[in-house]
Amino acid sequence: MFSHVMLGSNDIERSKKFYDATFAAFGGNPGMVDPKGRLIYAHNGSMFLLTPPINGEPATCANGGTVGFAMTPEQADAWHAAGCANGGTACEDPPGPREGSPFYLAYLRDPDGNKLCALHVIGS
Repeated sequence: MFSHVMLGSNDIERSKKFYDATFAAFGGNPGMVDPKGRLIYAHNGSMFLLTPPINGEPATCANGGTVGFAMTPEQADAWHAAGCANGGTACEDPPGPREGSPFYLAYLRDPDGNKLCALHVIGS
């Protein structure tokens, strides 16, 4: 259903450091910056992009918005640690299974405040 996700960033170099580290934790490749200054990650026919806003205003995070990435619990733990070590901020509960649900979750905010989630369906 989705072709890409694009988030705003106020500092592409800072975002590249964060996302290169977190994506490497689950087997992703480093991003590339295109001639327009957008940071691009491609995987399995989909893209994840970060860009300075076209209107020249500062990038802001979405209140209530979350971008989720599928991975194993071990990858989620490595992703979370890499994010915290590279400018991200832990949010919500620590990584782990959630009581009453079939999910193993880890949450971070990227350096611009965008909320991210690592998700694994337990038993799959």
